[in-house]
Amino acid sequence: MYNLIRRALFTLSPETSHDLSLDSLGAMQRLGLLGLFNKIPEGKAKTLWGIEFSNPVGLAAGLDKNADYLDALGMLGFGFVEVGTVTPLPQPGNPQPRLFRLPEHQAIINRMGFNNKGVDYLVERVKRSQYSGVIGINIGKNKETPDDDALSDYLACLDKVYSHAGYVVVNVSSPNTPGLRNLQFGDAMKGLLAGLKKRQLELTAEHGFKPLLIKIAPDMDNDAVRDMANTFVEFEVDGVVATNTTLSRDTIKDHPQAIEAGGLSGEPLLPASSQVLTQLREVLPITIPIIGVGGICSADDALSKWEAGADLIQIYSGLIYQGPKLIRDCVKASLGV
Repeated sequence: MYNLIRRALFTLSPETSHDLSLDSLGAMQRLGLLGLFNKIPEGKAKTLWGIEFSNPVGLAAGLDKNADYLDALGMLGFGFVEVGTVTPLPQPGNPQPRLFRLPEHQAIINRMGFNNKGVDYLVERVKRSQYSGVIGINIGKNKETPDDDALSDYLACLDKVYSHAGYVVVNVSSPNTPGLRNLQFGDAMKGLLAGLKKRQLELTAEHGFKPLLIKIAPDMDNDAVRDMANTFVEFEVDGVVATNTTLSRDTIKDHPQAIEAGGLSGEPLLPASSQVLTQLREVLPITIPIIGVGGICSADDALSKWEAGADLIQIYSGLIYQGPKLIRDCVKASLGV
């Protein structure tokens, strides 16, 4: 059935079909129809940071930036759902078109640019949600905020989402906000982590412990990954999300849309993202869990992430091409891990 639905949706522009899909999913949930079409699989529970995940397969940030569809997405069988990226102030993101499909590669190029309704809106949506699973909230900075003042944006978001999140992800790796990826390295990263960890300690005293994870890019050489991992150990980062989308076009260089600016996700991202994951796992202590994301389009891809050292995995682009069956396949695969 999903193949027929996808065929119809793919006749529309990518962003229109994205919005229509979520609206339809939300309507089915509100009408009580979603459970009729989706059998939630039994998964292998996983406990990390004192949090129990009903299964180790989650939804990556970016699909539901404003937590408008949290209840509906939660009914698809995910062990956890990550919403965002959210910024302190609402922003429209980059001009359209900004989303491109590459069906031959099961891939997507996006340059959305953190389009969202702002952190206050997202928090209200999370508070109203009936979803009982684990909620991750992914935070970023506004485009107009200077890089040297980025910490203030992250702290503003952290203060507001902390008590409502199961865990919080600091996104310093989107390629679609100018200068953002510079925050991943050297003194910029250390300054950011020092400020965030200090605030986390203060918030823990008031609301209890919530893990703080960093989402990183795949476009780094071995030395850069190792240096970053050592910084994570130094500042006692609670976890890492590896990885965001890639700027590389090596795997799709002959495709006519390879010239489009933005981050590439889907099947072509798998080798690069998994390489960073493997390198991180070699350096990071086992006490720092890793969420593996990037290029998962099948159960075998999910298994490869776990084998590379991921504690949990997330999917997004693969879901667009494969539908909810991908969730079920990955959850079933986890039972053999």
